[in-house]
Amino acid sequence: MKPSISPDTKAYLKSLENKPDEPDYHYNELDAIDQLIFREGLRIKAIWFDEDLDLIVVLLNNKRLIQQPISDFKRLKNATPDQLRNYENDGIGIHWPDVDEDLSLRGFLKYELAHMGQKVILTYQFMTESEMNVLKLD
Repeated sequence: MKPSISPDTKAYLKSLENKPDEPDYHYNELDAIDQLIFREGLRIKAIWFDEDLDLIVVLLNNKRLIQQPISDFKRLKNATPDQLRNYENDGIGIHWPDVDEDLSLRGFLKYELAHMGQKVILTYQFMTESEMNVLKLD
């Protein structure tokens, strides 16, 4: 019995022949985060660690910072300072060969989006009364 390919699959494969240099991200349907990364060129420029504050600080090429606890990642949490600083950054992901850990720009962005509301609430909680009055609408 000869295997068969459905007409839909044949049409999809044919469409790929017409766009050999264009990546296929789930049939070219990129979500907002993927668009920032793959179409707009958002990249990780540098990272720093502060073990005392339990922070990874990620600098993006748009001059924005993302902070995430080191303790969110078991392998990084248990890494020595030398292992933590031995990483490879390709712009869209970071790899720690000594501890076999990989983190993606996409993951950092999803974390940041998930915690934006908490950051706004914390900022508001620590504002002085005069700073809050500036925010009030008359």
